[in-house]
Amino acid sequence: MSEMILANARIVLEGETVLGAVSVRDGLIHDVSPSAFACPNAVDLGGDLLIPGLVELHTDNLEKLLLPRPGVLWPSARAALLAHDAQLVSAGITTVLDALSCGQYYEKSDRRAMLDLTLTALHELRPTGHLRAEHFLHVRCEISDPDMPRLFEPFRDMDDVHLVSLMDHTPGQRQFVDTDAYRTYYSKDRQWSDQEFEAELTRMQEAQRRFAGAHAEDILRWCRTRGVPVASHDDATTGHVDWAHGQGIVISEFPTTMDAARRACELGLLTLMGSPNVVRNGSHSGNVSVREVAKAGLLGGLSSDYVPASLLHAAWILHAEVGLPLHESMALVTLNPARTLGLYDRGRIHPGLKADLVRVHIDRDLPVVRRVWRDGVRVY
Repeated sequence: MSEMILANARIVLEGETVLGAVSVRDGLIHDVSPSAFACPNAVDLGGDLLIPGLVELHTDNLEKLLLPRPGVLWPSARAALLAHDAQLVSAGITTVLDALSCGQYYEKSDRRAMLDLTLTALHELRPTGHLRAEHFLHVRCEISDPDMPRLFEPFRDMDDVHLVSLMDHTPGQRQFVDTDAYRTYYSKDRQWSDQEFEAELTRMQEAQRRFAGAHAEDILRWCRTRGVPVASHDDATTGHVDWAHGQGIVISEFPTTMDAARRACELGLLTLMGSPNVVRNGSHSGNVSVREVAKAGLLGGLSSDYVPASLLHAAWILHAEVGLPLHESMALVTLNPARTLGLYDRGRIHPGLKADLVRVHIDRDLPVVRRVWRDGVRVY
């Protein structure tokens, strides 16, 4: 029997933060003692925070490592995945849903190639024990892509798909109701003449009319059969949220307006929003401020999206600057996302649960990850 005691820690529990010790046996939390604990074999945390391992529901970080420059597809997907895994663990993330894009709208996009490379790398690396975080899949379905059903086919028999999101990034929809905003957003990658842009609008909007409804229905049917949670993406109106709720969707992922976030809360959907928005104190694309959503009591969870290190940082900002109690801000990145996925064996520090734990030192206004354990084994 292996045993470890972490003492003199400020332990962030489900409803409070206490000074005490946590004992771990055989990969599980054995006991939580909210009092001074003297033991010669204990690891003295020196008053640092001890929090559950972070649970990340949506990260595109791997894409940056597979495609570090436009047109440069990294030759080793396994190396890219290991680098991605190291970044996650160093940020305190012990459970991750790697977000894979199932669909694209441009022939020059490399996302289809990255999809195949990622699945192969995960298949090859999982049995080796080299991955330090626990990796599951979040499949992002671009429902207006005519080719989406074929791209989704490999996932239909997979057991590690833990979340599916329905996305529609076509101009005129959701985040891009304003087609000029769509053109501005993508101008860094694509330069259209007015005539070319009008042709592109016509092509994509026709695809949206033909395919979006049928593709969404197909994916929702599969998710219901398999018991896989579904997220709607970029809800901009209460109507978007009402539709999602009517389909049994449980997460409103990155709602773009306060009205959508409020309606999601009213209907019991988890409002999952981007932690970079919190750290930057605003959206990079003009959406609602996550800090304002949190102040209104409407925030259910955070996702690091494209910056893994932002997840813990954002949770701390919401405590230190916005005023959320520490256990509530940390629940946004641990307990709440874990429960939404039905992962009841993690996300809080409680006897019998997985010993996924993170030691965090606060350096002025910055949370610094000092140690990370997964299943009681130190991985960082």
